[in-house]
Amino acid sequence: MLLQIEAFIDAQAAELDAARNTQLAYARDLKFFAEYIEFKHLSYESITRQQIEDYMVRCDGEGLSAATRARRLSSIKQFFRFAYEEGWRADNPAIQIAGPGKEKRLPKTLTEAEVDQMLQAARSLGKTTDEQRRNSCLMEILYATGMRVSELVSLPVASVRGDPKMLLVLGKGGKERLVPLTKDARTAAAAWLAARDDKEETQKAKGKPPSRFLFPARGKDGHMTRHRFYMLIKEIAVAAGVSPGKVTPHTLRHAFATHLLAHGADLRAIQTLLGHADVATTEIYTHVLEERLKELVLQHHPLAKD
Repeated sequence: MLLQIEAFIDAQAAELDAARNTQLAYARDLKFFAEYIEFKHLSYESITRQQIEDYMVRCDGEGLSAATRARRLSSIKQFFRFAYEEGWRADNPAIQIAGPGKEKRLPKTLTEAEVDQMLQAARSLGKTTDEQRRNSCLMEILYATGMRVSELVSLPVASVRGDPKMLLVLGKGGKERLVPLTKDARTAAAAWLAARDDKEETQKAKGKPPSRFLFPARGKDGHMTRHRFYMLIKEIAVAAGVSPGKVTPHTLRHAFATHLLAHGADLRAIQTLLGHADVATTEIYTHVLEERLKELVLQHHPLAKD
């Protein structure tokens, strides 16, 4: 089955332009499913709907969250649809299996004061002035735009040249969107760009090719990794006196959306800025509107006053 899974992943990449992270998620989920099939002495050519449902029950018994189980089932459904279309099977045994549904939890976020503390801390965190400028640039751009961490670390250096007021971001599925840059983000970007270009000149003198990324690194991707930024943002949280347990790159993305909405931004505008394909995804932030409405009633309704 592993060869078929590999063919499926390749097709997703070629035909649907699936993002790398999506491909990796499919591969992980289907690997677990393939191991289960092998353990049960089954084969993907003959497995039935009941046997797939048994696998999902097992996933539930392992304590996997509803979101994880829903994602695994989605991967299985996509795989068997591909198998049917390729003629490997005469049917799709997973097509009518109902998923557990995702739990609708409020996103973890940070207060405006906590974000401000982190922005301040980033400006002085680092062994050198260059590192401090880079860290400040990362934080300012992330909070100013609400972009995904993969979008942030892979930004091309050309995107910030010329002190742009708008940033072109390449999102999921190769979709592009424009996001505005705040004055502080533009200042931080200009300071880091100057330091980065000086380092590039030094590397060029040694015969090394220039990097096309805003945040270059020596790894195979050529830019800072998501994992490195994840660890960095924890360091910034500690320096800022904010609990690192509540801080992730995605927390800053949530803070961006939550704070915009709290200050009166339109939900559709936030959907565009975040790069959500469906406004339903953005609607998790409507809890902010509910809190604002409740506060308005409690503060201004005559019957709510003592």
